Amino acid sequence: MHDCVIIGGGPAGLTAAIYLARFHLDIAVFDNGSSRAASIPCTHNHAGYPGGISGPDLLGRMSEQAASFGVRTHRATVTAIEPTGDDFVIRTSDTQVEARTVLLATGVVNNRPDMDDALHDRALSEGLLRYCPICDGYEVTDKRVGVIGTGSHGMREALFLCGYSRDITLIAPDAAHMLDEECAAALDRAGISRVDGPCGGYAIEQDQFALDTAAGRLSFDSVYPALGSQIRSELALAAGARGTDDGCIVTDEHQRTTLPGLYAAGDVVKGLDQISHAMGQAGVAATTIRNELSERHPIRR
Repeated sequence: MHDCVIIGGGPAGLTAAIYLARFHLDIAVFDNGSSRAASIPCTHNHAGYPGGISGPDLLGRMSEQAASFGVRTHRATVTAIEPTGDDFVIRTSDTQVEARTVLLATGVVNNRPDMDDALHDRALSEGLLRYCPICDGYEVTDKRVGVIGTGSHGMREALFLCGYSRDITLIAPDAAHMLDEECAAALDRAGISRVDGPCGGYAIEQDQFALDTAAGRLSFDSVYPALGSQIRSELALAAGARGTDDGCIVTDEHQRTTLPGLYAAGDVVKGLDQISHAMGQAGVAATTIRNELSERHPIRR
C-alpha cells in the first residue's frame, strides 16, 4: 500500500515526487515517457537557467533529484484508477498497485499538423515550428510568423504574437477561415493577414518553414500550429472525478479533485500551461496530500 501513486513523469509529477519523498512518504511514479516537456528543444523562460535548458535535460535533472530521495519510477501506462473505499487500485496492462492517494499529472498532447514525424521533429528542434508563444514568443521578435488556425482560438494566438512581431499571418488549416465578425475585426485592427487553406506540402526551405495555401506557397521564419490539444484526463473522469466542458480536471485551490483522495496538477488542470505553473500546483498538491494523510494516519518518525 503506497501513500501516493503519481501518474505522469513530467515537471508536475516529478516535482510532487520530490516533495512527497522528502516528506518521508512511500510513493511510486508511473510514467509512459510521453511528457510534452520532453519535446522542448530549449526553454529560456524557466527561471534559474540563464542560457536556457532543453526539456529532456530538465526532466533528466528532476528525475535524478527524485531518485536521490528514493523515488521509484515505473515505465508503464496506467489504464485505470479504481476507488476502493478510502483507497485506490491503480492498474496497468500487466500489474496493479494500491495507494491511499493518487496524483494525476498526465498533461496534454498538442494537435499537430499532418506531416512526416522526421520533418516535424527537425522543424521543432530548429525553432521553425513552435507550439507555445508564452514560452518562446520572444525568440520570434521581429520575424515573419505564420499561425495555423482559425476561429477564436487561432485569432487569440495570432493577436498574442503581435506583441513580438508585426509580420503575422493567420492560415486556415482546412479550407476557408471560420471567423465571426468580431474575430475578423480584431484581426484587421491588428494588421494580421489572413490566408485560406488547406495547408499542406510542408517542408524546410532555405532555413524557413514552407507550406502550400490557397494563396500559393508561403514561407515563414517560424510557424505556430494553433490547433488545440488533447487533454489526458480520461483516467480521472472514468474514476468519477468531475471535468470542465473542455475536458480538464476540476480541482479546488489545494489541487483536490471532486473525488476524495484523487489530486491533479499541471496541464491536465485548467490554467496556464507553463512548467513553472505546473511545478507550483504540484507543490501545493503534495503538501495537501501529506497533511491529509497525516489526519488519517499520523506521520511520525
